[in-house]
Amino acid sequence: MKLPRDFSGRDLARALAAFGYVITRQTGSHLRLTTQQQGEHHVTIPDHATLRIGTLAAILNEVAAHLQLERPDLAQRLFG
Repeated sequence: MKLPRDFSGRDLARALAAFGYVITRQTGSHLRLTTQQQGEHHVTIPDHATLRIGTLAAILNEVAAHLQLERPDLAQRLFG
């Protein structure tokens, strides 16, 4: 699946809420999200109007690894 090109940091935070991620803090222009599903996991995402495609891919790789999913499966569930 092709990743969206116009996804913001806040949009990604809302989408990751489906997997139990909640914003635990914000420092400057970055959001820290935490989940307790399958053990505690933290991920930091930039709070930018549009995320770069490489940044989005790296964040999805990290989340997919924690959730023991393939990145295309995770992308399908988030952006379906």
